[in-house]
Amino acid sequence: MNSPLLSHPVGRVRLVGWIEGVSYLLLLGIAMPLKYFAGIPEAVKVVGWAHGVLFIGLALLVAIAWLGKRLSFKDSALVMIAALLPFGPFFIDKRLAAREARD
Repeated sequence: MNSPLLSHPVGRVRLVGWIEGVSYLLLLGIAMPLKYFAGIPEAVKVVGWAHGVLFIGLALLVAIAWLGKRLSFKDSALVMIAALLPFGPFFIDKRLAAREARD
């Protein structure tokens, strides 16, 4: 089964952006407090590693969408800046959804 979200380069950016955004919130909201307040550094190691892989995947998907002329340089830069901010990927998603709908 091929999801409409996965069939478009911008849809893939949106999907991985959401997952990456959730992983960032898990890292900041759960793993970091577990490390510093409960003495469980493994939480940051596991969640941080997963978040890092997702961030790299997002960067690759943004590059593919940009090189394929499905995202402008401005939108590509905004996605990457948003990925650095808590809740950022969720705010940029509306812009990406509109871009995806235009194609």
